[in-house]
Amino acid sequence: MHGVARNFFTLALLYAICGMALGLHMSISQDHSQMPTHAHALVAGWLMSAVFAFYYHLVPAAARMRLATFHFWLMTVSGIALIVGLYFLLGGHEAIEPMVAIGSMAFYAGMILFAGIALKTLWAPAEKMLSPIDTTTGQSIKNVAAR
Repeated sequence: MHGVARNFFTLALLYAICGMALGLHMSISQDHSQMPTHAHALVAGWLMSAVFAFYYHLVPAAARMRLATFHFWLMTVSGIALIVGLYFLLGGHEAIEPMVAIGSMAFYAGMILFAGIALKTLWAPAEKMLSPIDTTTGQSIKNVAAR
């Protein structure tokens, strides 16, 4: 796994670790007031980032698009703003609500961006999609016969 796929999977692992740590903290403390934050970290963070990682890994044409890197950074920054903001909002800090709203809207925009990337690559002609990838570098192999 290379490039944007590797970045998304790394992000997914971080979300999983943080979400599970929060779940353990809630269980140990018997205070489940952060359940929505826990759920967002695991579903919006871990699950979605892992799905993005595997899509970009399995569809190299999508990973090669310039928008893929922008998609990664949009989801990373907005996801962190959303999860951290939600944690503090549920902790009683209502002043953070605009950050949660902006993070949520940007996260949604990232999903729409991914839908555009995925649909463009899913509906592309087959010859544009079938570009072999060098597994050691993650780069497209333009002419396999020339090697």
